[in-house]
Amino acid sequence: MTQPLNPSHILQTATAFWASKTLLTATEFGLFSVLGKGSMTAAELGEELDLHPRGTYDFFDALVALRFLERDGEGVAGRYKNSPETALFLDQKSPQYIGGMLEMLNSRLFGFWNDLGVALRTGEPQSEVKTHGKPFFEDLYRDEKRLGQFLRAMSAFQAGNFLQLAEKFDFSKAQTVSDIGGGLALFSLIIGARHPHLTFQTFDLPPVASHAQKEIDAAGMSGRIRVVSGDFFADDLPGAEIITMGNILHDWNLEGKKLLIKKAYAALPEGGAFIAIENLIDDSRKENAFGLLMSLNMLIELGDGFDYTGSDFRDWCSEAGFRRFEIIPLAGPTSAAVAYK
Repeated sequence: MTQPLNPSHILQTATAFWASKTLLTATEFGLFSVLGKGSMTAAELGEELDLHPRGTYDFFDALVALRFLERDGEGVAGRYKNSPETALFLDQKSPQYIGGMLEMLNSRLFGFWNDLGVALRTGEPQSEVKTHGKPFFEDLYRDEKRLGQFLRAMSAFQAGNFLQLAEKFDFSKAQTVSDIGGGLALFSLIIGARHPHLTFQTFDLPPVASHAQKEIDAAGMSGRIRVVSGDFFADDLPGAEIITMGNILHDWNLEGKKLLIKKAYAALPEGGAFIAIENLIDDSRKENAFGLLMSLNMLIELGDGFDYTGSDFRDWCSEAGFRRFEIIPLAGPTSAAVAYK
């Protein structure tokens, strides 16, 4: 018997921003860090976060229902604590903290997405460039505070993918890696910890260098990871047996993508590998909703940047001279697209 149609999926998606904003606000308040490994009553937690009592039970219990908090007991005696996931990933004291990404989503992107309709009708970005009149990255790299937030967010976004790539890709045949747009050098730190025979160059614009060096020094890996400053459009890429780009290609229009691929090809020896770590859209463009939404996010952020399919990657890399390809699934919607010279 055919089940009657119902609007639950429509309504769940239409109100999904309620749940999103609840989680983002909890991260903004540092709620998960305040709880840490302990537990608190609603009154205690509300006082610690300086909340009005009207919303505390609804706020905390919504987080319980959404499975971001757990609660022992009922009513005023109930004690709230982190879920295993929020304790690991959203407590600032945890080495696996990913809240930087949520902080940026809350402070920047949540508001920008309100203008998705404008972006779709005009093809123009709806980020800071709309008000400042400057390209996003040019504006970003002039603001030390925003740059730091952006770099932390990108690191949080990619950590799980880098960990999986460290296990799934055969790094044994190479000695050198250049990570292009390396940010806080997280790729080099994670892959380097798993494969101690490798040495790295992490390449990014000059304002990033001090941020990256701080992370490298803290990890005790300054002997194996070298910070290289430059502009990947204006300068040659630092040569290595493996060239990597994590969430770099999707920032640019087709011309920019093809130029970066050609530069990667030129920086590799024969047999070398170019790895692009992205939220690759499935070739049928029906399944990877996150990849498609990320492409819309690139419209909002940058205007002409866009995400792409594995087939697109193969076509562009073939045009540059690469001969062999593979796609390696990583965490969630992300994959590593690999092209071999």
